[in-house]
Amino acid sequence: MPTTPRWFTDTDDGHSQWYVNRFRELAAEGADLEGEARLLDAMTAPGSRILDAGCGPGRTAGALAARGHDVVAVDVDPELIDAAREDHPGPRYVVGDLAELDLAQRGAAGLFDAAVCAGNVLAFVALGSETDVLASIRRHLRPDGFLVTGFHTDRYDLAEFDRHLVDAGFVLESRFSTWDLRPWRDGSDFAVSVLRVPADAGTKGLPE
Repeated sequence: MPTTPRWFTDTDDGHSQWYVNRFRELAAEGADLEGEARLLDAMTAPGSRILDAGCGPGRTAGALAARGHDVVAVDVDPELIDAAREDHPGPRYVVGDLAELDLAQRGAAGLFDAAVCAGNVLAFVALGSETDVLASIRRHLRPDGFLVTGFHTDRYDLAEFDRHLVDAGFVLESRFSTWDLRPWRDGSDFAVSVLRVPADAGTKGLPE
């Protein structure tokens, strides 16, 4: 099974810097880059502890921190983390592979109220590691906590995703076709899913 995230294997040299520059240019042009953060902010209490899993150059993590949340942001690419620290100070940034994440060992112990995976994150993890990534995120969430994730459906088969989320210990709570909550329709090219940890779930890993 491949162990290297597709972010590295399926992109060209210089892609990380291109990605950083792209979002810097969009921000300079006044583009709205905070849609995901607005949704998470609306779904959580003030000052919630939020995990940005696959934070890239930090746009969502920074926007959530600016709204008063306690944010830990993780990405496997050190170049993106460096840009995030420069452009969006406030969150705690960690370089790490989501499939093997253990924030307690990185000095960030404690469960999260919510998590977010924006920007096709799950389509860039190592092929075959999707369940491990989802299970890793789920282990960092408190019972009744939730993950919101969005991706293009031509990059990650939705039927496979639905199997993976169940295997990881989540329950599919809601699905939309955009981050601004337009209704889900079969055949939509983008899916935003809200995954809930059961309220009676244990706090030390997945149920038996």
